[in-house]
Amino acid sequence: MKHYLEKNVYEATQERLKFIFDNFDNIYVAFSGGKDSGLLLNMVLDYKRKHNISRKIGVFHQDFEAQYQVTTDFVTKMFQDNLDDIEPYWVCLPMGSRCAVSNFQVYWYPWDPDKKDIWVRQMPDFPYIINLDNNPFDFYEYRMVQENLYFEFSQWYARQKKGKTICLLGIRADESLNRFRAYATVRKQILKNAQWTTKMGDNLYNAYPLYDWTTKDVWIANGKFGYEYNEVYDLFYKAGLSIHQMRVASPYHESAKESLNLYRVLEPHTWAKVVGRVHGANFGAIYGRTKALGVRSITLPPGHTWRSYVKFLLATLPDHMRQNYIEKFKTSIKFWWKRGGVVNDAALKELEECNYKIRHNGKSIYRSEKDQIRFLGTPDNTDDIKSSIDIPSWKRMAVCILKNDHLCKYMGFAQTKKQTIREKELIEKYRNL
Repeated sequence: MKHYLEKNVYEATQERLKFIFDNFDNIYVAFSGGKDSGLLLNMVLDYKRKHNISRKIGVFHQDFEAQYQVTTDFVTKMFQDNLDDIEPYWVCLPMGSRCAVSNFQVYWYPWDPDKKDIWVRQMPDFPYIINLDNNPFDFYEYRMVQENLYFEFSQWYARQKKGKTICLLGIRADESLNRFRAYATVRKQILKNAQWTTKMGDNLYNAYPLYDWTTKDVWIANGKFGYEYNEVYDLFYKAGLSIHQMRVASPYHESAKESLNLYRVLEPHTWAKVVGRVHGANFGAIYGRTKALGVRSITLPPGHTWRSYVKFLLATLPDHMRQNYIEKFKTSIKFWWKRGGVVNDAALKELEECNYKIRHNGKSIYRSEKDQIRFLGTPDNTDDIKSSIDIPSWKRMAVCILKNDHLCKYMGFAQTKKQTIREKELIEKYRNL
């Protein structure tokens, strides 16, 4: 287990839990059913009991319908075994979840009542299940995006309570750069010099008590303290995955599509329903780990430039998906041609040494010590730039299409306000059909 000079990460986390219980009136855990959030929930309940704390802990679980049966079993056990100590929020509401296995839909909708005949599994039947029939959330909009539901729940939870509220998330900095940034950024407000906290609103904070844990630490703690865990990880191990390759997520999400084929191997009865739930799932299972879906090294087809290949790929898409990509690509091109973006010093040096057609376009309004770099034309590819993946190119556009990256996250995009508004308009238009 990772050690500091005077303590290990377990002991450091015990100090963080003391800080949390001492400074917050209301605490809830965002529990996905994965190894990290499972460990966090176990540690919070363990701390609560050891210190004879009577107040209950909120547990929020977004149920994405399509998941391993053993994941459902673990979530069920954690809720049922701890009802005396928790406020349960097991959410089975239709919500937009990103779909990276289909060329035809940006989102799929767990628990969509119109698709009940092809649900991957039956809705759980417990008094605390939150669905369309007993929804207490005043913020909920039919088929709202899952990230918005998660965010709005935290605001709603804080409004229901008196005093300071905190959401505990089992994210670890070594899993991804974005997760490291959630902890390390200096642009956020924190509580009492606790860098692992983030202010999200009036009397509302997020916290990352496990931010410095490694994957190995997680399994050491589970073994040492005998905590319950999701036994799908045992199946992953038997299937030959390393502990760093194991991931529990919606099977259609971009972060899980590479392992989609594991459903076929580990739970054939679940796979039969997963493959029929979303168009393109079977293709994703077969080709999810190949360059057909933008994974691994992509090679350019003979006779094409990356620019011509992008145009070819766009021509194969349905109209609405093609326009989605075209709008994103135009925005990127306009940004880099007209305004320019900031690149790191090493990348700038490489760009100049490789004679890319660039111009300095003044100081950045966000990073005043850096110049904005404007491109005089979009490069076909930037494979010779080794110090950054953020340089624009036609190849990056092709990768977005091949990965079914509808939001073009690979190019640094997020969902726009226009897309959010349009989504709400469509939901209202077809609500009563």
